[in-house]
Amino acid sequence: MSKHVSVLLNESIDLLNIKADGVYVDLTLGRGGHSKEILRRIPCGRLYAFDKDEDAIKESIENLRNFENKTVIREDFRNFKESLISLGVDKVDGILMDLGVSSPQFDESNRGFSYKEEARLDMRMDKRQSLDAHQVVNTYSLKQLTDIFRNYGEEKFAYPIAKRIVKERETHPIETTTQLVDIVKASKPLKELAKKGHPAKQVFQAIRIEVNDELGALEIALKDALKMLKEGGRLVVITFHSLEDRIVKNIFNNVAKIEGNRHFVFALPKAEEEPKYRLVNNKVITASEIELENNPRSKSAKLRAIERSRL
Repeated sequence: MSKHVSVLLNESIDLLNIKADGVYVDLTLGRGGHSKEILRRIPCGRLYAFDKDEDAIKESIENLRNFENKTVIREDFRNFKESLISLGVDKVDGILMDLGVSSPQFDESNRGFSYKEEARLDMRMDKRQSLDAHQVVNTYSLKQLTDIFRNYGEEKFAYPIAKRIVKERETHPIETTTQLVDIVKASKPLKELAKKGHPAKQVFQAIRIEVNDELGALEIALKDALKMLKEGGRLVVITFHSLEDRIVKNIFNNVAKIEGNRHFVFALPKAEEEPKYRLVNNKVITASEIELENNPRSKSAKLRAIERSRL
């Protein structure tokens, strides 16, 4: 079993500003690293934890077995608001989101997330869904594949990679991660292949985002999370690539600025114009040198937090 190390653990928990009797939500339970730290600090409170990955749910339940004040729910976080309301919860003190793929998902080759191990193309975080990487690679049109690689992977060789995929699958289906890696490598010039980093990383990221509708789910969950916060409640989000971070940053900035245009430059804002939210950290938080040394996967992590200042 692969061990998952929670990124920016102390920083994110501190930003939640936890109260001992508070109600908290972990929208990305994973293996329970963040949830365990929250539970330690809320002896009189309650934690609701969500994940759509069955393996993660099973392992985290075992990891959190000593805590009774928790409710674990297998559900896509885009639906968390409805799930909580059905349980009689309409406002909470804090919400945490630790985005991206967990270490076990990358390291367990049969999941098909990794470009380093051979496996059937899959990449589903929720095995109950039908759409997987195999379907994307073998049925999407040239334009669809190009758009996905360009928009979700920021891959500058999106078109030649997509074109080669379409040509290859005319003779046989593309079944495995290694087949896809070989196609990506064959689509790039030698000078590009000589650069640092795996040549297929961006294509794999793009397909994974498409399969799991990660960005669409993120927008929905962020907007619902802001609505669910009590006055003084906080939403804390850890992102792992620029597409996620841009969405979080924009949504946070949109609700934390004064709405409406005032006609007089020196006029003070009216109470109803004051924003309902405030940015807890104006500057994004990244991993310390010690964490980077102990956990290289924390290199791309960015942490942002926002507080609801009034209802």
